[in-house]
Amino acid sequence: MLKENVFREYDIRGIYNVELDEETAYIVGKSYGSFIQEYLNENICCVGMDNRYSSPSLKDSLVKGILSSGCNVIDLGLVTTPMYFYACIKCNTLGMMVTASHNPKDDNGFKFSFDNLGNARGKQITDFKDYTFKRKFKNGKGKLTNYDIRNAYINLIKKNIKFGEKKLKVVIDCGNGTTSIIAKDIYKLFPIDLIAIYDVSDSNFPNHHPDPAVEENLEKLKECVIKENADIGIAFDGDGDRVGVISNKGKFIPIDQVMIIIIEDLIKKVNKKEFLYDVKCSKALPDMITKLGGIPILCRTGASYTRAEINKNNYPFGGEYSGHLVFTDRYPGFDDGIYAGLRLLEILSNSGKSIEQLLSDIPKYCNTPEIKIKTTDEKKFLIVNEVKKYCEEKNYNNITIDGNRIEFEDSWALVRASNTGPNLTVRFEALTLERLEEIKKEFMDIINKLL
Repeated sequence: MLKENVFREYDIRGIYNVELDEETAYIVGKSYGSFIQEYLNENICCVGMDNRYSSPSLKDSLVKGILSSGCNVIDLGLVTTPMYFYACIKCNTLGMMVTASHNPKDDNGFKFSFDNLGNARGKQITDFKDYTFKRKFKNGKGKLTNYDIRNAYINLIKKNIKFGEKKLKVVIDCGNGTTSIIAKDIYKLFPIDLIAIYDVSDSNFPNHHPDPAVEENLEKLKECVIKENADIGIAFDGDGDRVGVISNKGKFIPIDQVMIIIIEDLIKKVNKKEFLYDVKCSKALPDMITKLGGIPILCRTGASYTRAEINKNNYPFGGEYSGHLVFTDRYPGFDDGIYAGLRLLEILSNSGKSIEQLLSDIPKYCNTPEIKIKTTDEKKFLIVNEVKKYCEEKNYNNITIDGNRIEFEDSWALVRASNTGPNLTVRFEALTLERLEEIKKEFMDIINKLL
């Protein structure tokens, strides 16, 4: 059942029982256990799973595959992806996580690591895919142990958050995802008047899709913030490594604006003043970093890439538009929606200001949200390449570290291939609405002709 198309840019992901199943999990596990023994001289790894209905059986098959290679396994059971990240750090191992993050409920997959910088990415995935399809695996009988990371993870967060005098009223939305098993307990440790919605683990995601980067998924959270007169709404994705934010006025706050708030607070406290952001982020973010005396670092999209770059270069903070935020300041360098939300609350509590007040002086641009355009995995790359050719003919300033980010003095456009599905990802921004529509039309006309 093993299919090439499930090997993506930074994970393995597909529709359960259509593109991957327990046999796939077993083969991937046997391959992973063999690979890390043969090339990395590692003989033990952590394995965790999210709350999707297919995760327990896939995890069991994955573990059996790893053990059959002679590699030992530390079984973490049901955990968020950040809990899994921290378990790998505590146990000093590599690992595999059964999750499809924010994908639809029938999807599943595997995140995994080959180094201590973060999840596998790019060539690491390609090399692993090639190794897997050769099926020249090791045979042995690994040892299985269990480890409960919960208390250690809670203590990590508890000791690295320092609230001020202002007590906050906070609504959290777990989206019935894996954060339902722990988020409420953590937030109750702090001086917070807490209201939790959709905080019962349910792999059907009955209330809304667990992707906090999409505004329409947070309508109920908006309503609850307004109804309860709360200071803020915080949402998490399906496996807990991303965060979304609603202001005290019920307004959806894009993560690049949240990053500005965090950097404005952080830049005065850190020695290294370089901050990473991805190609989807607004120009307001690098503008503000520069204004504050920092250095903006542009990176390709993908949590595996952004986390690796942040850790490799020891940047104190960075993130991407989809809601992955990584702190090396007071935290061990992995993306964690629960912790990122608390760092924002810490700023609000100590400043005594609302999010709206903290954002009052940022540069104003007109922009679109991230737009996903359905296509095929084959066609998405063809379209990206055709846009690149068009930009070359026009002699446009095109940054090609991840698709096309075309920059003008008064605007920019992004056309790139999604790494998690058969989609194009596009976004547009300009100083005026008129210019926004103009640049959007220019590139959408090209895309629509090729779809």
